[in-house]
Amino acid sequence: MKKRFKNIIKVGVALTLAISLLAGCGSSSSDDKTIKIGASPSPHADILKQVKSELKKEGYSLEISEYTDYVQPNKALNDGDLDANFFQHKPYLDNFNKENKSDLISAAKIHFEPLGIYSEKYKSLDSLKDGDIVAVPNDATNEARALLLLEEEGVIKLKKGAGINATILDIKENKKNLEFKEIAAEQLTRSLPDTAIAVINGNYAISGGLSMSDALAIEKNTSVAAKTYANIIAVRKEDKDSAKVKALVKALKSEKVKKYIEKEYNGSVVPVF
Repeated sequence: MKKRFKNIIKVGVALTLAISLLAGCGSSSSDDKTIKIGASPSPHADILKQVKSELKKEGYSLEISEYTDYVQPNKALNDGDLDANFFQHKPYLDNFNKENKSDLISAAKIHFEPLGIYSEKYKSLDSLKDGDIVAVPNDATNEARALLLLEEEGVIKLKKGAGINATILDIKENKKNLEFKEIAAEQLTRSLPDTAIAVINGNYAISGGLSMSDALAIEKNTSVAAKTYANIIAVRKEDKDSAKVKALVKALKSEKVKKYIEKEYNGSVVPVF
């Protein structure tokens, strides 16, 4: 009987130790020193690589996962697979939240990527011919942005008040009967051989081997777009004030990063801090 009692005690002690160890593992997650962030390959991932050494000094390891689309990095962040992501502007994030009933927020504005109008057929927008095909991003916020740029350049006219919610249905005047094709942003550079012009996001233009000097027109750095469409660090709402996020934002808003962006991208990417 005594032997059996001793065995029961041993089992109880073992269980207690196991529970303690599990509890210890759980509590250590709050002290996790790895920052997992999703990003578009260029310029976002490249910019993030510049802060790895600074974060290491603060005791953090930066783990960058690259994504080539605009949907998965937000899903991964919302699901808890990432601590943050860096690829989008706030209007896009707001639209994603609305469509997916999520609550992701902006932790900081980092840079602005001017949208550009590119062509393999023409050297000027004045060369556009009747019935030419125009490619624009198929996501709501970037499509509106593309249409606003085309309006600013005199290619089309939009309905009054369409603004940042404009779609191709809001085109009021299209004198050259241009045909508009809505294409996924990441596919726009590939559409150039089959279109007269394409309005391409800065990061995809860069990854597609294009530069600002190739564009027939670009968004101005002083435009409403520059203020509205600054690229952000997105996080879950509950993590905005976490030590991880604060360290990440501080590193990205450094003079080192500002100089890197200005030198590396020559106007294709513009720091906003």
